[in-house]
Amino acid sequence: MKKLLLLTVCALLLAAGTQAGAQSPPSTTCTGSLKPAIELNLYFGRDIEAGGEVSEAQWAEFMAAEVTPRFPDGLSVLNVVGQSRNSKNQTLRERTKLLIVVVFDAPAHQARVDAIVQSYKKRFGQDGVFRTEKAVCAGV
Repeated sequence: MKKLLLLTVCALLLAAGTQAGAQSPPSTTCTGSLKPAIELNLYFGRDIEAGGEVSEAQWAEFMAAEVTPRFPDGLSVLNVVGQSRNSKNQTLRERTKLLIVVVFDAPAHQARVDAIVQSYKKRFGQDGVFRTEKAVCAGV
């Protein structure tokens, strides 16, 4: 009987711990004037493989030519320091531009984002642009 009780308590604790630690999908039920949206984060590393770094002037030109026309309603850009591990297991650090855009037209934004990423890779010889997306509630 004690063994059965112990197993039951362990099972309940495990279930409670699993539920407490589980990440539920983001809610798209928004309150007030907020609407469901997607927050998109793009991390543009500035180191150029052939040497040097994407300058502020080059970044400004890239924003004007590629990003702003595709997301004219607004966005944010932050200067951050990125860190990653390369194929040789070395930790690399580089100055990075973090572009944050909130879109209300998912999944129609995908083609615009893909075009921006491809343009950056080609223009500055980059292997990739790190990208995250998450559901949010947004509004003015």
